[in-house]
Amino acid sequence: MGPIYLCGFMGCGKSTVGRRLASSLKCSFTDMDSYIEKEEGRSIREIFETDGEEYFRNLETETIKKLGNKKGVIATGGGALLRAENGRAAKKFGVPVFIDTKFSICYNRIKGDKNRPLAYNSTREELKRLYYKRKNLYKKNSIITVSGGVPVYVVVKEIIKEINKLDNKEKTKDEK
Repeated sequence: MGPIYLCGFMGCGKSTVGRRLASSLKCSFTDMDSYIEKEEGRSIREIFETDGEEYFRNLETETIKKLGNKKGVIATGGGALLRAENGRAAKKFGVPVFIDTKFSICYNRIKGDKNRPLAYNSTREELKRLYYKRKNLYKKNSIITVSGGVPVYVVVKEIIKEINKLDNKEKTKDEK
């Protein structure tokens, strides 16, 4: 199995869950935003300010494909799995998992965060609209959906359970 791509709204817990999940599975963890920052030699905020959101979204597309042959857990950025192309690539290379966390929880985690350009420059209502606009795309572009906003170990346990179900389906299919 290829990488496990964690997706969801900003503040849903992708990085926190990702680190714990990778530890539980004894595999590598990659935070996609950090990876892009390292590759570009500048922060996400600087990328947005200098080259704009579209440029950054193109970097995400390249990165999903580039990391496709990597085993482990990848925490995508909040907008990475919104493009249909990215959803298809994530499904082709691995397993995209949507961490479905309530808006109020996400908002409390991200409000005023200067490192999140969209969160920092948007009102609560704008973010709420964005959250609901994105939610269906996360579901559409994922194979697995788990509830967030519960203790991290519960989310990790649920992801592992769902991944094992997929593995068992694949094994059964291969045996036929």
